[in-house]
Amino acid sequence: MDRAVDAINLGAAGGDLSLWGLFRQADIVVKLVMIGLLGASVWVWAVVFEKWSVLRKANKAANGFEDRFWAGGSLDELFDQEGGSPSHPMAAVFAAAMGEWRRSLRISGADIGHTNVRDRIDRAIAVTISREMERMERWMVFLASVGATAPFIGLFGTVWGIMNSFAAIAAMHNTNLAVVAPGIAEALFATAIGLVAAIPAVLAYNQISTSLTRFAARLESFGSEFSAILSRQSEERN
Repeated sequence: MDRAVDAINLGAAGGDLSLWGLFRQADIVVKLVMIGLLGASVWVWAVVFEKWSVLRKANKAANGFEDRFWAGGSLDELFDQEGGSPSHPMAAVFAAAMGEWRRSLRISGADIGHTNVRDRIDRAIAVTISREMERMERWMVFLASVGATAPFIGLFGTVWGIMNSFAAIAAMHNTNLAVVAPGIAEALFATAIGLVAAIPAVLAYNQISTSLTRFAARLESFGSEFSAILSRQSEERN
């Protein structure tokens, strides 16, 4: 009877199953795991909102730039407007190609071969696209890493917490559910936090990666078309 009463008292004393209670009662290692996962989750959402904002602004700026580019105006005037300090990736591609075309004509004069010009422009475009996409893809590795590792980190916290719970049960020689439940619940809470961090990271990574791939293809398509235009102009000069 005394042992049953002690078990009930222990359950009442340690039985706070609220989220804060589970965190407060957890072992220091489990607490560190929870804090780390919560921090990763907050950072995941910060990266997601930043990437969505960057992609939205880049596509909007690209739409406006393409409207101006295909409006039939002077490329030199457009370069004077956009080339000095490109404010978005497509303008950077345009500025790199125009800058390389002007340098090639200035260095080689009228005897330059249009094939050599096309190669120079293509290299400038490829380097610029690679640099711009690398900048836009920053923190994507973090999303992938959180999505892949957060469940396992949470599982580590769960295993550690359950080990401590069983050690406490063995020390008290008591398997009453009121004694077992709080320790197991706080251990499983670590896995839940790991999933909370991992699931948005995986979904966001897949969606953002697809959007970045589409935008990179858009830049490459524009670069190819613009390179062909400059190559034709080079042929006309020769």
